[in-house]
Amino acid sequence: QVQVVESGGGLVQPGGSLRLSCAASGSIRSINAMGWYRQAPGKERELVAAITNEGSTNYADSVKGRFTISRDNAKNTAYLQMNSLKPEDTAVYYCNANITNNWFKKMDCWGQGAQVTVSS
Repeated sequence: QVQVVESGGGLVQPGGSLRLSCAASGSIRSINAMGWYRQAPGKERELVAAITNEGSTNYADSVKGRFTISRDNAKNTAYLQMNSLKPEDTAVYYCNANITNNWFKKMDCWGQGAQVTVSS
């Protein structure tokens, strides 16, 4: 089994910063890519940022220049540093880990979500 656990969400004022963490554990042979998605009320889930195991990154246009994704391969952990937060960044943020398990099966594994609220 594989577990993905997010942490670091909360309430922040506009212009503030938050850092989300995502740790994957369990029967993992390798992690191919990790990503952060978000879903606001009444909207579809969207990709925010992703990073491959080589360190290549991809960002949604709405967060470029404000958010930074990084990962620590030794800890199977990814981070999302969010700066200059706006009210429209309010959403539940989900971590995704695309992994190869110990039986060589590729799987998409999701965390439970972390609420980020940007409000004065």
